Amino acid sequence: MSPARAPRVLVAPDKFKGSLPAPLVAEAVAAGLRRAVPGTDVDCVPVADGGDGTLDAAVASGFERVPVAASGPTGGPVRTAYARRGATAVIEMADACGLGRLPGGTPAPLTASSRGLGEVMAHALDAGCRDLVVGIGGSASTDGGLGMLCALGARDDGDRLELDGLHPALVEARVVVACDVDNPLTGPDGAAPVYAPQKGASRDDVARLDARLVRWADRVAAATGADRRDEPGAGAAGGVGFGLVAVLGAELRPGIALMLDLLGFDDRVRGASLVVTGEGSLDAQSLRGKAPVGVATAAGRAGAPVVAVCGRNLLPKEQLAAAGIRAAYALTDVEPDVDTCLREPARLLADLGERIARDHLA
Repeated sequence: MSPARAPRVLVAPDKFKGSLPAPLVAEAVAAGLRRAVPGTDVDCVPVADGGDGTLDAAVASGFERVPVAASGPTGGPVRTAYARRGATAVIEMADACGLGRLPGGTPAPLTASSRGLGEVMAHALDAGCRDLVVGIGGSASTDGGLGMLCALGARDDGDRLELDGLHPALVEARVVVACDVDNPLTGPDGAAPVYAPQKGASRDDVARLDARLVRWADRVAAATGADRRDEPGAGAAGGVGFGLVAVLGAELRPGIALMLDLLGFDDRVRGASLVVTGEGSLDAQSLRGKAPVGVATAAGRAGAPVVAVCGRNLLPKEQLAAAGIRAAYALTDVEPDVDTCLREPARLLADLGERIARDHLA
């Protein structure tokens, strides 16, 4: 009789926000799986949906981290990076000029800029990258992508936008954007009313920002000959989606689907005995195209069963099942004290990995 084949498990979680980055979540779960079932073949594929953690996920899957100096959201210098493999660059706006880069965490709703994103894009283009994958989640600005475009060579004086100085490599570059919202740039469902309050904007600030974006869209339309302000996704990341689509001809794609393609998920999930996904909180937002549901959907196409790890689970079994997730294992299942869960997530995730192994691999 031939010996039983060792189970193969794909561990593909998103970050536990504010607690543990996705690569370390995956490592902890993997340790628990191997502890419970020695010999388990574990493949760690940390994932992201285009927001913070996108850069880490790409590097964990074999991309090279390329350090860059760029402008933070309020103009001060920051050390950031992009991830490179061949001619492909993965760029995370959040790491360059997102909310987490605000000095002291102080919001700057009227002055924060997307310039740092354009600087990282320019660096990648200068280095020979021609496929730019841009994650725009977690932005701190509501400038319609003006700062980004100026960093790429555009000129704008408030009356007229000139594009003849744009980085010459953009002519042959392909720009794909991870975007999970369909808001237009302006109006009641636009970037300012919907998202600027999350960035510290008052009611008066929102009105000022929306008026600015209207004038900005007019200048872009005059410069390009097309008005794209109502395009679904134009309002993403404070209007950076608009700048990318209207001026650079970028393609917007759902974030987790784009990242799974980039990470070669379909090839890696083939033949897996089990897939473990997860994120900090499994809740109603998770069902709206977030990473765990995207992973479950892709794994389901391959016929692989899926379970999830999380800090807390607010979804009933029926909703989990409908999303393709057989069971959820929460840190609070093994440690009721939330502060301990936040302080020691790796230890608790390893314990959950053991439980998952006993329940699904033994």
